[in-house]
Amino acid sequence: MGDSEGSHLNSPLLQKLADGGYLSIWNDYGLYGIVGAVILGLSIPLLLSGTIMGKKKGKQRGVQVEVGGEVGYAMRNRKSTELVEVPWEGATTMAALFEQSCKKHARGRFLGSRKLINKEVITGSGGRKFEMLHLGEYEWETYGETFDRACNFASGLVKLGHVKDSRAAIFSETRAEWLLAFQGCFRQNITIVTIYASLGEDALIHSLNETQVSTLICDFKQLKKLAALSSSLETIKHVIYFEEDETTIDSGISSNMSNWTVSSFLEVEKLGKESPIHPRLPSKTDIAVIMYTSGSAGLPKGVLMTHGNIVSTAAAVMTVIPRLGINDVYLAYLPLAHVFELAAETVMLSAGCAIGYGSAMTLTDSSNKIKKGTQGDASVLKPTLMAAVPAILDRVRDGVLKKVNEKGGAAKKLFNLGYKRRLAAIEGSWLGAWGLEKFLWDVIVFKKIHSILGGRIRGMLCGGAPLSRDTQRFINICVGAPIGQGYGLTETCAGAAFSEWDDTTVGRVGPPLPCCYIKLISWEEGGYLTSDKPMPRGEVVVGGFSITLGYFKNEAKTNEVYKVDENGMRWFYTGDIGMFHPDGCLEIIDRKKDIVKLQHGEYISLGKVEAALMSSNYVENIMVHANPFHSYCVALVVPSHQALEKWAQEAGIGYKNFPDLCQKDEALAEIKQSLSKVSKTAKLDKLEIPAKIKLLPDPWTPESGLVTAALKLKREQLKSKFKEELEKLYG
Repeated sequence: MGDSEGSHLNSPLLQKLADGGYLSIWNDYGLYGIVGAVILGLSIPLLLSGTIMGKKKGKQRGVQVEVGGEVGYAMRNRKSTELVEVPWEGATTMAALFEQSCKKHARGRFLGSRKLINKEVITGSGGRKFEMLHLGEYEWETYGETFDRACNFASGLVKLGHVKDSRAAIFSETRAEWLLAFQGCFRQNITIVTIYASLGEDALIHSLNETQVSTLICDFKQLKKLAALSSSLETIKHVIYFEEDETTIDSGISSNMSNWTVSSFLEVEKLGKESPIHPRLPSKTDIAVIMYTSGSAGLPKGVLMTHGNIVSTAAAVMTVIPRLGINDVYLAYLPLAHVFELAAETVMLSAGCAIGYGSAMTLTDSSNKIKKGTQGDASVLKPTLMAAVPAILDRVRDGVLKKVNEKGGAAKKLFNLGYKRRLAAIEGSWLGAWGLEKFLWDVIVFKKIHSILGGRIRGMLCGGAPLSRDTQRFINICVGAPIGQGYGLTETCAGAAFSEWDDTTVGRVGPPLPCCYIKLISWEEGGYLTSDKPMPRGEVVVGGFSITLGYFKNEAKTNEVYKVDENGMRWFYTGDIGMFHPDGCLEIIDRKKDIVKLQHGEYISLGKVEAALMSSNYVENIMVHANPFHSYCVALVVPSHQALEKWAQEAGIGYKNFPDLCQKDEALAEIKQSLSKVSKTAKLDKLEIPAKIKLLPDPWTPESGLVTAALKLKREQLKSKFKEELEKLYG
């Protein structure tokens, strides 16, 4: 942003104060502009001196270390010379951690859920029906009550007939009962198979049959899907469903499930409470979870996680989040079948935090399923901590900018001024980032934006996919709290790297977590070497306590990407390309599978190009495709309905519906021009800019099987579905 002092003096609002006084500011910015100018005018000397004095010396966050295994450039977290394995002595398994935390925080709030007050179905344009919900306040259960319920459920499973050493699966949206069932199973050392609620039928059948699941735990709406697949599910004996308000199992569903014992969650709890069974607790090396990845290609793979793997990640993350404890409230809405959310909730229960459950469709007051005039989950819960995936943060950013643009005039100018000042402060000094000026602009401009997520957020973590620098900084400023990126995979039990809260940089994923080492190994074919200057580059390899055992019934794939060194440490080869900064922080810069060689030998990184093109306001989603027999790349683009229709209206383009608009040559030309513009900003090479594009009107969702639950592209499925469109682009 240039010189810090100059950035203060170049403020347009302050320039107006110098040139034309308060009348000029009133005309352009209104009352808030006057207030802002007065406050800033009074505080400029302090802010200028604070900016200079507040400059923070670069902090060393990672330390180079010598470790075994393949030669490479390895780092550890600066905080500890020994890797962290447990959060406290004795908490070596998920069962032990849960029991000890529940007893320590017995009277504290733990699991919160909202009751449905009423529901109405409205019909939108095109005849589509939408469900709108009015939800009540959060109702809470304490840690002590939750532990008792988990014990009852565990006993109920045994009384129901669940056989020792057979597996149970959870197939449900995220909710309090998901975690209850999860912890209950561990009381009897039952291995849990986790399955995304959005998983397609083939993948669901594959996952359940491959693991020979005997007990399936699901939410009520999955019963119909399961009933239709009952003849294909070979080993299921018991189905336990989470109750919903005013729902009953119809006769058609019941007849298809006649070979199963079907019980409600509450019935199993009651059974266990009446006939308690002594627990059969696991060891740290026992398999806790077989987690089926959503998979970007082919059928999903089941990752074998031990109790020790999950506990070590939680222990490591607890050392990174400052002041984590009983005063924190966490908003849970991401899929618990994904390792990111599972690890986050394990951290929260370890620290005695309250966890309030919501959903992506009811998150804010303006979410799709929230009845107008009622409150979304964040407004009611007022969380202090949240996790998010980039797609959700992109939507928050787009929503805020839409509101700002709609208001226009003085409000828009003041927002832009405040954003520019906060950006200059964050990138110029530590004091400017979190000191007096932050407080001033939060009061003047950003307070209403803070309230979108409840107004109390003190920290956010983003994971699951790369977060763009622009969105990271935007949320950082507008939410008024640190937002860091985490990096991990199902195979590392989410434990790899984590941004520290006082790190105001963007685009990086932080130093290694204290539970693991991260090593870069040269990939000569791709031109990434650990000897590269000024920063070493190479394939990211993670080793330590969080590294899982491998893939269920897939020894060949396990041996391909997992290695054990001469010291007995297990390493996972991620396929991601990383770069270490001088302070020990990792930046993910590429992926081996996303790199394609074009006709004349040039390499193109599909992920890098997609990340750059996503910054166009016309792009909802995009897949870049490169063919080795051609000298250029092409792209499939899902346009933003709102942005493209607004442009069409302003440009006077007539169209019948959105699919018709996507066929218009003018729309194609407008989006191509936008992609060209953002390509230049991102400094993409000419061959990286798609020569041809195809506009696709329908969104890519996990339900359609075209993106994962973390909203990452499923390249092979997209290539297969749009084979004809891609062939025409090269024709």
